[in-house]
Amino acid sequence: MDGLFLTFEGPDGAGKTTVMNAIVDQISEKLGDKLLVTREPGGNKISEQIRNIILDRDNTEMDARTEALLYSAARRQHLVETIIPALEDGKLVLCDRYVDSSVAYQGSGREIGMEQVYEMNRFATEDRLPDATIYFDIPVEVGLDRIQANRPAGDVDRLDVETKAFHERVHDGYLKVASQNKDRFKIVDATQPLAKVESDTLAIIRQIAQNYFKG
Repeated sequence: MDGLFLTFEGPDGAGKTTVMNAIVDQISEKLGDKLLVTREPGGNKISEQIRNIILDRDNTEMDARTEALLYSAARRQHLVETIIPALEDGKLVLCDRYVDSSVAYQGSGREIGMEQVYEMNRFATEDRLPDATIYFDIPVEVGLDRIQANRPAGDVDRLDVETKAFHERVHDGYLKVASQNKDRFKIVDATQPLAKVESDTLAIIRQIAQNYFKG
């Protein structure tokens, strides 16, 4: 594969999606059709349908392992239908969440085992990991305060009603994954002003994907 696969990760309230969208606005004209921007769960018709099931607030009875399996199923479809074809076409792929999210949220947050969730996703992805992962780190309380301050009225999904303890386990899970993948993880301090977070992130992308910005 000639393309480059970069993922954006972070706990709730880290601002990764906001930053990713801002970066895309800055680089999309330069990269044109050599850029693919996508997200998980989702990214194509089948995976988006699975996303709706996962996040539906009415599905509060969903078992933790069922949730993990649904994430990995959506990921598999996303990978084979969307990501791999883009990489084979030489594109720079920016993806909002990937395997590390499942390991942190389901493995650590839901306490069903980080290694078990990772192995499930190894099967789903056939060991396909990103070339680099940009991780936006933020203390749990700061992230949750941001969510409360910025969420539109009535815009609440199933994961938004989790306890602070759940989010603390997610954060701890992310830090463990980052420590085990130091070469792949590029950590950004998400407590900085937004403009600084954006500039730090763009600098990382330009360094990793410098061939896309030549000329």
